[in-house]
Amino acid sequence: MVLQLSGHAETLYQGIKDAPIVSPHGHCDPAWFADDTPFADPADLLVIPDHYVFRMLYSQGVALADLGVGVPPQDRDPRAIFRTFAAHWHLFLGTPSRTWITHVLHDTLGCPDPLGPDTADAVYDHIADWLAQDAHRPRALFDRFGIEVLATTDAALDDLSHHAAIRDSGWPGRVVPTFRPDALLDPNAPGWDASVDALGAMTGTDTTTFAGFLSALRQRRAAFKAMGATATDHAIEDPRTVWLDTPAATYDRLRAGDKTDAAAFHGHMLIEMAQMSLDDGLVMQLHAGSRRNTNHAVLNQFGRDKGADIPVATDWVRGLEPLLNRVGNDPRLTLILFTLDETTYARELAPMAGHWPCLRIGPPWWFHDSAAGIARYLDQVVETAGYWNLAGFNDDTRAFLSIPARHDLWRRAVAVHLDTQIARGYFDLATGQDIARLLATDLARDTYRLG
Repeated sequence: MVLQLSGHAETLYQGIKDAPIVSPHGHCDPAWFADDTPFADPADLLVIPDHYVFRMLYSQGVALADLGVGVPPQDRDPRAIFRTFAAHWHLFLGTPSRTWITHVLHDTLGCPDPLGPDTADAVYDHIADWLAQDAHRPRALFDRFGIEVLATTDAALDDLSHHAAIRDSGWPGRVVPTFRPDALLDPNAPGWDASVDALGAMTGTDTTTFAGFLSALRQRRAAFKAMGATATDHAIEDPRTVWLDTPAATYDRLRAGDKTDAAAFHGHMLIEMAQMSLDDGLVMQLHAGSRRNTNHAVLNQFGRDKGADIPVATDWVRGLEPLLNRVGNDPRLTLILFTLDETTYARELAPMAGHWPCLRIGPPWWFHDSAAGIARYLDQVVETAGYWNLAGFNDDTRAFLSIPARHDLWRRAVAVHLDTQIARGYFDLATGQDIARLLATDLARDTYRLG
């Protein structure tokens, strides 16, 4: 399944297809680039870390353990895992995963055979041989892919040692961290008290007090920024912000074990994060609308983030009103909104971004980063928000080899969208080419302050 192009769409695509890749938000492991060791095997590369893959197979009765999920590396049979994947390859017909993985297999890995049950071993052997070559280590692939910058997503308590190793290695590839403090901001997060204590120990700050807690968070933000970070990231189910008049008293109750006001405190801390962004310049991202870990049996056996996260309805207008009325008129703040609730594109996000100076709309995310999802997104947001209130594209992936495929699909979809706009008479081809470059790279650079 490839998004076919013709006419102006082909011209527009040709103008951006080889542009540098700006990847300002994702979940690649910085250890790959710090250590620069070969990827382990085809299963570890394409199956085990990819929740798009194993959630689809699980939905058709394939056991997660048979895909290596939750199985210690020494107990896995990577060839058997890959055979299971290949035997069910037909399940991905019609999905963006099919597009991305096909691109990886043919364009990146150069597999001569199409994937299927009868070719599983041949494809596996080809990939294994490919991975063993020095030219296909992580740093070499980073350069081959034309990646200008890649941002990882790192817990606030991460010591950033891998990023330090990258910086000190002399390799010129730009890999930067992103500050992810969810485990510290949400008192309902597992192990919150222990995390807050660890924050105090890491920063040498007394986090038994709210003032100390805020001071410690500022220190960690500064440490991330010193390592090259330009953004923070916050994953929330409900985009609810709250300004508490006495947050210190609430914090004291929470630390004493009373979690009654945990949700309100989390909402307050999102505003505190926005206020800190005014001071240190870090771009703030909110990823909302996902009900996490809905399959309790899978959660109990395999842990969090195993494909059972489901989109839910959101209310951005009321949810962000306290935050926006406190800091939203200040152009020093850049707040990027990502949603899994597509019904909010035209009704809420586009009108909001078309008014508040701080807001930008993130690209289609997770369940919607497909050709059709990108088309729906652009059709619904551009008319009200325009192009310059968008955040460009980010791949948001853990699957490193899929990065070129995801950016290629975005660029093809952008070309199709702009071709339609030209046909409608909204602007000419030259203007469309300018907007294509904007959407391919320039908006991401500017929005995330990566210039």
